[in-house]
Amino acid sequence: MNKNIVIAIDGPSGAGKSTLAKRIANKLGIMYLDTGAMYRAYALKTIRSNIDTLIKEDVEELSDDIKIDIHYENDGSQKVFLDGDDVTSLIRSPEVTKGASDVSAFPKVRLKLVELQRDIAARNSVVMDGRDIGTYVLPNADLKVFLTASVHERAARRLEEMKLSGYDEVTHDSIVADMEYRDKNDSSRTLAPLMKADDAFSVDTTANTPDETFEEVFTLVKKAIGETYA
Repeated sequence: MNKNIVIAIDGPSGAGKSTLAKRIANKLGIMYLDTGAMYRAYALKTIRSNIDTLIKEDVEELSDDIKIDIHYENDGSQKVFLDGDDVTSLIRSPEVTKGASDVSAFPKVRLKLVELQRDIAARNSVVMDGRDIGTYVLPNADLKVFLTASVHERAARRLEEMKLSGYDEVTHDSIVADMEYRDKNDSSRTLAPLMKADDAFSVDTTANTPDETFEEVFTLVKKAIGETYA
């Protein structure tokens, strides 16, 4: 490849961003970066520090004393490290999920993590997913995709994931409530809210299988970066 390829995939929680982004990255043989995992790690740090995730000053103060690293295994899986500890399996709990939405609204938190995300994209070909990638983090991405799905479909998907991970106490209704909370929080924050970029392609995944979504979006990928790369 003569130049780095940068693909931005945005959308609300449960729309299928991570599944799609991982598959595209694997198909192209390039890096996948789950930016949401970074905010989850920051939220976990906040919780471990006994800080309320809604208290802006206390949450932002942690930005001077936090180290978040993303490592990739030989099988392509992503590991998230917080202050040197592997927290990959700890950042998907309902408490951390809500906390991630809370802390992501604070400018100092976003600025710190966005700096890291942009640095990674400057040095690598990457498929990056999140909520503000195409609009704020990587506005010059080669391709921008905005995934959507109904909140009930998104909740059903997340419920299945969480039960497979051992979170048996969660219910569909509780996940819907959490998603509606996050959607409102993410869309109304002052800095880099969740929204579709003007030049992004919108893809509704409500009735799609993962394969159908992949085929639809990979067609866009090939048009954006050329058949020779894909």
